Amino acid sequence: MKVQDIMTEEVVVIQDTDQVAYARNLMIKNGFSRIVVINKEGHPVGIVTERDITHKMRGNGPNWKRRPIDKISINRVMNTDLITISPGENVKEAVEMMLKKDISSLIVVDEEGLAGIITKTDLIKIYGNKYTGKWKISDLMSSEVVTVNENHGINHVISLMEEKKIGRIVVIRDSNPVGIITTENISFAQIEDPETGINVEKIYFIRPVEGAEKKNVRMVSMLTAGDLMTNHLVIMDADEDAAAASKLMLEKDISGMPVVKDEELVGIITKTDIIKGIQ
Repeated sequence: MKVQDIMTEEVVVIQDTDQVAYARNLMIKNGFSRIVVINKEGHPVGIVTERDITHKMRGNGPNWKRRPIDKISINRVMNTDLITISPGENVKEAVEMMLKKDISSLIVVDEEGLAGIITKTDLIKIYGNKYTGKWKISDLMSSEVVTVNENHGINHVISLMEEKKIGRIVVIRDSNPVGIITTENISFAQIEDPETGINVEKIYFIRPVEGAEKKNVRMVSMLTAGDLMTNHLVIMDADEDAAAASKLMLEKDISGMPVVKDEELVGIITKTDIIKGIQ
């Protein structure tokens, strides 16, 4: 099977002259986790992900970080080290490149330029259709699970993600998984209004908010894992078919799930783990 058989041809793009706010709004509105950046000739020159925005704008640094995000050019945060693949390459080559480079997508280019994009989501669709019965979840899962409890501060969570180079952390209560925090939870946090209990507009948490007076605006340093975790947790049993995990990820639009055996947390299964099973 070739890359061109499963790649997405319609690619959402932004210009390299656009602002971070525009990329953020596109991600929130359409549920995207990455956007390809093109120049005025239409050629890909970069890619920006939620993680890029979170990491590159967090904390102290150059003066541009203190500007409003509608005044910061996307070229400040985008990744220009593009990893590309041609439409005629074998899908297994795409898997190997993603695993080797530790990335979640490849830009597909041909002689005319941008032809599409292939992601781990595209690959787990193939796994679910063609590899039923091949592997159990226990064969592919990661057995080392990074966890925090509900009262850990969000700064601790971010530091763990950076230290371990991971995109999700399981939240536990009395050793049982009760939630999960992903890069998206931190990038575009959604907080409840304490008076109404209704979710307010997603707030962009990159640095502490100075002089905030409204009750529904909280400083980053005050946030806990319990504030941001996704508590509608999807859990898989270690003995289940990995193809079932891939299909559930697609159905629930998630990238990873805690794995239990005899009700005990024993691992985590992610899109990265599943595509390792494509041979």
